[in-house]
Amino acid sequence: MSPVRLRILRRVLCAGSLGATILAIGCTPLRDFVQNGFKVGPNYERPPAPLADAWIEAKNPHVKSVAADYSAWWTVFRDPVLDDLIGTAYAQNVNLKIAGTRVLEARAQLAIAVGQLFPQQQQATGSFQHFQLSANTANRPPVRFFDNWATGLNATWEIDFWGKIRRLIESADDAVESSVDDYDNVMVTLVGDVATAYVQYRILEQQLVYARQNVELQRGSLKIATERFKAGWINELGVFQGTSLLEQLESTIPVIETGLRETNNALCTLLGIPPVDLAARLGESPIPASPVEVVLGIPADLIRRRPDVRSAERLVAAQNAQIGVAEASFYPAFFITGNLGYEAKDLGSLFASKSFTGQIGPAFQWDILNYGRILNNVRFQDFKTQELVGAYQQKVLSAAQEVENGIATFLHAREEAKFLAASVKAAEGSVRIANALFKAGEIDYTPVFVAQQFLSQQQNLLAQAEGNVALGLIQVYRAVGGGWEFRLSEQARQLDSAACATPVAATNQLQPRP
Repeated sequence: MSPVRLRILRRVLCAGSLGATILAIGCTPLRDFVQNGFKVGPNYERPPAPLADAWIEAKNPHVKSVAADYSAWWTVFRDPVLDDLIGTAYAQNVNLKIAGTRVLEARAQLAIAVGQLFPQQQQATGSFQHFQLSANTANRPPVRFFDNWATGLNATWEIDFWGKIRRLIESADDAVESSVDDYDNVMVTLVGDVATAYVQYRILEQQLVYARQNVELQRGSLKIATERFKAGWINELGVFQGTSLLEQLESTIPVIETGLRETNNALCTLLGIPPVDLAARLGESPIPASPVEVVLGIPADLIRRRPDVRSAERLVAAQNAQIGVAEASFYPAFFITGNLGYEAKDLGSLFASKSFTGQIGPAFQWDILNYGRILNNVRFQDFKTQELVGAYQQKVLSAAQEVENGIATFLHAREEAKFLAASVKAAEGSVRIANALFKAGEIDYTPVFVAQQFLSQQQNLLAQAEGNVALGLIQVYRAVGGGWEFRLSEQARQLDSAACATPVAATNQLQPRP
């Protein structure tokens, strides 16, 4: 006999009463059953989260580890175009609507679970039967033809003696909270994606400006080189170098324009609209300037702030309740069943007092000799809970990693941009001097070729580095879970009201937001 069966048999034989025997068969001691509010299964406790006491760069003067309001963190860029894009995305993004609908689905599931506390089966019945009995039977009936009318109400109520239904409600309630956190996580992701795409658009826009400036500059240099070659002052090498560089610079423009179009289309999808040209709406603007400091709390705030971390923790709680649901199968289920109604042979006397009929009484149902299956189902639910605990802890670790990566990107991109700005300034001076010397005939074209090529490279790197400062800041605020509180703001309420008041928007609105 297996150790599990021996343990069950020993508990049953040693129990001195039916109640003690029932509790011995299961996994919850009587004392815990009472402390748990007369519910079998373990009560939920938040699992430990692996977090550091402080950020790696906490002592950096550009990192402030203080509590802050992240409900509209993108306003630190002071860019009204970005503010408008995020407001539009909140009102129209399709993924956000889908996430809101999932919240409503979870709430409906919770309502179904709560309904299980009341009589689970309630049926109104009614029937009419016409009887014609045989006249050729051994005991011929005195009446061969008669009717029978009946109506009534049947009900069955399973009493939640062991807390199975209440555990189901706990699980459904935790699932609702998880769905709300999932909605908030979609909001965090949406805000981060819009801001990232917008900054990337501005980076490409600045690179396009640099490219066109360098093309015009190179055309002027090539014109001078061509004239000097025709006059016999220089050899044809300068013309070849100038032509090669000009063509190379012009080839970067279509690549940048392709990136701009792709980023434009990505923004349209985030805004919940078909791809259109957003150039007029976005206008022309420099790369968003970031503040010199990034403000964030301590690592422990991630558990409270990040919606995906909260959602993972709520899933653990929901699954933990399923252990109690599974364990309830160890015990008998108690029912109260009954039916009330009227029955008569004539329709006219169906509802007379003498036609009343009814019955009510208790019952129980106990799945015996199934303890191997029940026990392994309890084990399965327990292991599933442990799995989700691991997923939650991994989510916490990943969240901390994302914040640290964002801090590093923000700080180091600032240093990179500072050095590249100085490099570009020096490169511009080099090009200016080289062109002046070339025009004066003091040098050949090669120094001009090298200087302008280097300037183009450094300008592209500078634009990317300046953008990386903003992208690093976006990554930090996204990683700490900023932006989901926007749905609670007055601006969000106004956007919701405007959407519901517009017929087209109301048609596209799947359901009211949670």
